[in-house]
Amino acid sequence: MTGDRVFGMGSDPLVDPDWPPLSAAEVGALLGGDAVIEWRSPRPLSATARVRTGDGEPVIVKRLPCTLRDAAALGEEHGFMNHLRERGIPVPEVLRTRETGEFVYEVQELGSGEDLYRGAFSWSPYLSRAQAEAAGRMLAQSHLAATGYDAPPRPPRPLLASFTVFASLDPIGAIERLAATRPDLGIFLTSQRWRADVERLQLPFHARLYPWLDELEPLWTHNDWHGTNLLWTGETPSTVIDFGLCDRTTAVHDIAIALERSAVDWISLRDGGPAHVQFEQVEAFLTGYESLRPLSVIESLALPELVPLVHAEYELSEIDYFLSVVPGGNPDNAEIAYRDYFLGHTAWWAGADGDALLSALRAR
Repeated sequence: MTGDRVFGMGSDPLVDPDWPPLSAAEVGALLGGDAVIEWRSPRPLSATARVRTGDGEPVIVKRLPCTLRDAAALGEEHGFMNHLRERGIPVPEVLRTRETGEFVYEVQELGSGEDLYRGAFSWSPYLSRAQAEAAGRMLAQSHLAATGYDAPPRPPRPLLASFTVFASLDPIGAIERLAATRPDLGIFLTSQRWRADVERLQLPFHARLYPWLDELEPLWTHNDWHGTNLLWTGETPSTVIDFGLCDRTTAVHDIAIALERSAVDWISLRDGGPAHVQFEQVEAFLTGYESLRPLSVIESLALPELVPLVHAEYELSEIDYFLSVVPGGNPDNAEIAYRDYFLGHTAWWAGADGDALLSALRAR
């Protein structure tokens, strides 16, 4: 496939997209023939563009395959977005959702602020300590606003950062149950030594996390919090975007994702370089967060044990996406997701550099 390049999973930073870029004809059918595509996103899991309508208004148009999200699935995200917006969190309004053939299209407000991280890979440190602290404050505001939103957890789907596998007493059994609902994931796992891998890497962290799980209150959360999913005015987030992974988890799960996404330079590690661990940004993020919502004792105890696990459940859903949603399947990316992300990230946290950061979290 040819077209605009997107961020890659493996050693190639830019690759051809799995999905064709949004076309002028598609945008015209949604917004009228005078709509003009101004920019296409390099993020790989959907086709997204900034479009200027015939009235001169800028909007964001996103196209997803219905096998990933249909209109009902997007409605789960929109309900949470509406709740946060009504409580003062700067979340863009969804202006239109339309299913057409095999795709669903979503039109959103552009949002206020500058897209400072537009060209950055998702796992990137913040540009400054001040931005890390401000991002922590905004996440705390979002968690306070989310209180009272009682929609049930989302059903198993590709590309969700849920909290079911490692929230259970038996993660092995939870993975087996998940695989039974997602046949392509199940077939993939039969080709791996996944039980032994989970026992070796993830279960030691789970054993330390498990005593605190029952005390963590459920909460709807963003689950993909990092600099690239915020728009900025100066050093302060002015809009929160991309709720595609939101679900009912816990506040500390969301914090763990935010730290896992920004504290370690995974791209440098992928390329054989150092981790560039962001100790100061981690402290700044948590200082900003706790200035509005102090962590409970149980949350503080759970956080360092959850950080090494928090990405693993998402990777299972990403493997499913590459095998069951991408046209023709992408087994190479499924292998990368399993080897480098599902296993590799947890393995890094079990090493010396990862343990140093976890020790700093425990010392707080």
